[in-house]
Amino acid sequence: MDNISVGDKVIYPNQGIGIVEDIQKANLYGEESRIFHLRILTNDTLIMVPSTSAKEIGIRRLASEKKVKQLFHFLENGAVNVTKNWKGRYKEHVELMKSGSILDVAMVLKSLFYLDMDKPLSFREKKMMEKAKELLVMEICEVSEGTLEEITHQVQNKLSVSFKNNVHPIDS
Repeated sequence: MDNISVGDKVIYPNQGIGIVEDIQKANLYGEESRIFHLRILTNDTLIMVPSTSAKEIGIRRLASEKKVKQLFHFLENGAVNVTKNWKGRYKEHVELMKSGSILDVAMVLKSLFYLDMDKPLSFREKKMMEKAKELLVMEICEVSEGTLEEITHQVQNKLSVSFKNNVHPIDS
């Protein structure tokens, strides 16, 4: 995270895109550290993150166009393996969402989309599916030429194609 500078856009896990508004030096626990001041775009929240914690938290640069292509390929073609145990599945999905990885968020969206085709999701899982979709669409919009509506439609279409003819296992 040493190459981040003011004005850069980054992903803050489970929150979305943030802009680095300022970078200050501070003495933390006897060591000089850089503090990133991130403005989260969706809710205008200012978050201060020590550079030493940024990687651990999952803060990362926006996905490349190559990564977005991989993401679309995964949404359309990747297998999904879903556990029936709601509690275990929810815990796993929370961890994936907190990782900050765009592919982990896509995995959560894809498995919840699949489950939703089989039976209605619980309130919590429905909210998580909406959040995962929102995070993916926002990031893809930022790195591609598409509008919010176009990218939302593209993501929805890729998910629908993925399960059109395929039956994926649900573990007990």
